[in-house]
Amino acid sequence: MTRSEPSAPEVRPEQEALFSTAAEHYARHRPGLPDPAVHLRAGTLAGRTAPALLDLGTGTGQAPRALLAAVPHLAHVEAVDANRAMLVNARRALGPLLGGCTLTLVHGSAHAYAPAPGMNVPAPDLVTCCRSHHWMDGPGVLPMADRVAAPDATVAIMGDGCLRTHDAGWTRQLRKLIQRHLGSARRAGTGTAYTAPARSCEEDLAASAWSDVAEHRFPVARTSTPRHVPGYLRTTSFANAGLFSDSARHAAFEADAHALLTGITGITGITDQEGPLVEQAEFRVLLARRPGITR
Repeated sequence: MTRSEPSAPEVRPEQEALFSTAAEHYARHRPGLPDPAVHLRAGTLAGRTAPALLDLGTGTGQAPRALLAAVPHLAHVEAVDANRAMLVNARRALGPLLGGCTLTLVHGSAHAYAPAPGMNVPAPDLVTCCRSHHWMDGPGVLPMADRVAAPDATVAIMGDGCLRTHDAGWTRQLRKLIQRHLGSARRAGTGTAYTAPARSCEEDLAASAWSDVAEHRFPVARTSTPRHVPGYLRTTSFANAGLFSDSARHAAFEADAHALLTGITGITGITDQEGPLVEQAEFRVLLARRPGITR
């Protein structure tokens, strides 16, 4: 069963617009979660008969989708996002996989989430933020999780950066191309530059009820192609189609990106066999619990 909640008033127009043109490209072009990280999260639910997940900044539902496959007895998923288009795609992706699991899609800001009154929503055993915590009110999200989560719940904050932050010869050239088209500042939506959070995840956790933290790092080598990378860029806040003044300018950027990357790889044409472009990444998971709580 899938249910949608009404919008939360805390969603600002700029939050809604940030990924408004990106949602349709996520399923095809965003990398999934590495298996070791999925199994690590699944392990936090071991021994629970009907576990519940609260996924914040769910996007198109990548994190719940991976967990549904690893934890077949998952009983309920609350998926929260500030973008309606993302939730439409999350419903499409998660619906066929639910089986007996129920799903609620909540349009709202993560820090403002609250269980729907009168709906008997189970307290989440696992609260996740996958590649999304840096867009949230970090100090506000963690007290919210403390209010709604089960006593022995786990918070998992996960991420692996993006092509804008990874350092390789081809990514440096790609960044220069993006800057040539969109300006030197890292964009975060139309007319807005990205501002990093004032505190790190670790600092937020240390100051919260979730101060018992274990860090896990998983090296990931991803191979892309000159055809795939422009599709990935459509999913980002710093180079998606909505940042360009018109479709012609976006098309020109994608043509330049394709030419640059095919030149780097020494391969021409438009087949899926182009490449490779190797990205050495690290998927990091912070598992946090309330001090003194054991399972």
